[in-house]
Amino acid sequence: MTASIPTVIETNPTKTLHIWKPATWEEYLTYRDDPTTERVRLFFHQGYLLVIDMGGEGINHATISDLFTMLFFIWFNQKPEQIFSSLGRCLIEKPNTKAGAPDLVLYLGEDYPRWKTGESRRIDLNQWRVPNLVGEIADTTLATDLDEKKQLYADFGIPEYWVVDVRGQRVIAFQLQQNCKYKECTQSLTLEGLPISLLEQTLALLNEGTNGSAATWFAQQIANLE
Repeated sequence: MTASIPTVIETNPTKTLHIWKPATWEEYLTYRDDPTTERVRLFFHQGYLLVIDMGGEGINHATISDLFTMLFFIWFNQKPEQIFSSLGRCLIEKPNTKAGAPDLVLYLGEDYPRWKTGESRRIDLNQWRVPNLVGEIADTTLATDLDEKKQLYADFGIPEYWVVDVRGQRVIAFQLQQNCKYKECTQSLTLEGLPISLLEQTLALLNEGTNGSAATWFAQQIANLE
């Protein structure tokens, strides 16, 4: 089966609403493997496809995405015995069923995905385990990040999910329950002992400074955590 790219999905990155369109896995693969397709993030779940143009995300998205990557490094710098790997925006696939490319992807431990020559550059969940944590920087995508993507990551079985609301300056964190549903939490499971409120305080500092100065403040605060 073949599908032309325009019939698979249409998005307008200037709109705040991102629409999932009906599609088959084969149509998803057509979009994924097209050599002319650049700077997009792909999501596929339960017969629906979403394509997000990364070129439309802007300065706020880039600033906060890089901030949270810095926060991961700062947190685990305090815990040198903990092995971690940050693979933000890497495409995660459970072949034939679902796929997603979260802004934040965090693995703990030695069994993190590694690329070898000749292999796919994606995280194939038939080969690797799911991440410990994923997150979305919600600048223009808040509605779908709290709905369809939340369902997607729960279906993947990812233990922790963060939604960083850029405009609301809040971090909404979820932990996976035994019923395979997410429940909002106030303290991180993956970054054990980290209050979600501290992430929100760090985020608020971007009103008056850079992501670098916010990260420096965060480092000072966690040094005082028990």
